[in-house]
Amino acid sequence: MSVLADGVTIQAGHYVWSFGLNNVLYVLIAAIVGIIAEAIVGWHVPLGIIGAVIFALVGIWLMTQVIVISGIGDVNLFGVPVFRALIGSIILVALWHALTYGFTRRRYRTV
Repeated sequence: MSVLADGVTIQAGHYVWSFGLNNVLYVLIAAIVGIIAEAIVGWHVPLGIIGAVIFALVGIWLMTQVIVISGIGDVNLFGVPVFRALIGSIILVALWHALTYGFTRRRYRTV
């Protein structure tokens, strides 16, 4: 006999968090989009895959809630607009690259 769960519910005091398959798929798509954005820009964000997921989640939020672009077709994969997520992630990774490039460049001393 096997039992399949719809999701996971965590209760701590009066707070209840529920994570279903849609949340897992959302984070999985964010991971894929974050890795693709890093590959396109050619720069890595800190914390590896976790950083890529965070940048992608913020990019998804940026392009769907803050900057709303209408009139373009988009592929919705499990409720995630993939092209807008990719554009938002690319913007954030490129901004991170612009802000941190000067700190990683080697400076040679001339004598």
